[in-house]
Amino acid sequence: MSQNIAIVGLGRVGSVFMRGMVNKHGKGVNLVCVAEPNETPGRAQAIAADVPLASMEAMAAMGDKVDIIFDLTGNPEVRKQMRELMAQFGNRHTAIAPESVARLIWALIGTEALPEIAGRNTGY
Repeated sequence: MSQNIAIVGLGRVGSVFMRGMVNKHGKGVNLVCVAEPNETPGRAQAIAADVPLASMEAMAAMGDKVDIIFDLTGNPEVRKQMRELMAQFGNRHTAIAPESVARLIWALIGTEALPEIAGRNTGY
């Protein structure tokens, strides 16, 4: 059974995590879409890898099509906004995983280190 995931934030951390998840496609992970409103290198990498771009609203509305949304923005307000959007769309299926969960997963499967960003809030 594959886990359908999405990623919010394709900065330094999110872009490395996204590349790893693209490489896990067909091995229990399906990267459904990513959200990055800014013109970051990670956004360009997503486009080049044919990973669909979506808004946070669209992600929240996907319901059971996305099992886990990884919030890799480092901004607690984004998680708050995502929870509010999910409530608005009645999405009780999708879990939001903060960066600390992504870092744990990465430690178990990654081949390169995720970037460390000083002062970054990685918790819930």
